[in-house]
Amino acid sequence: MTATTRPSVLFVCVHNAGRSQMGAAYTSHLSGGAVEVRSAGSAPADSINPAVRAALLEDGIDISAERPKILTTEAVQASDVVITMGCGDTCPFFPGKRYLDWTLDDPAGQGVDAVRPIRDEIKRRVRKLLEELGVEPVGG
Repeated sequence: MTATTRPSVLFVCVHNAGRSQMGAAYTSHLSGGAVEVRSAGSAPADSINPAVRAALLEDGIDISAERPKILTTEAVQASDVVITMGCGDTCPFFPGKRYLDWTLDDPAGQGVDAVRPIRDEIKRRVRKLLEELGVEPVGG
């Protein structure tokens, strides 16, 4: 990563329908576009978890246009930081990449009340990550 390029972060979870979508949404929102953001899943769901979508809307972030995506080797190679969220060993490893494993409850099958604490923890961790990347968080 050079001073003229944006850092790139990839969020990975199994279904790419909850945690990784929240991580990507907050990174995009809070970085104001200063970070290139991707998300993917090792076994993508058909759609985003509705409770996750509702919890993010409460915080002013609309992910209704997002769709779960399959994890590819290319996505990992193109990222500076890879954050796994419960996908185990399914994420390819490449030397020189920074890997973080964020242990978080799975919002699958949960209602909005159960998703809010997960959302808030992801937002907290994203703020810390942006600081580490030298990006000043903006917005909410």
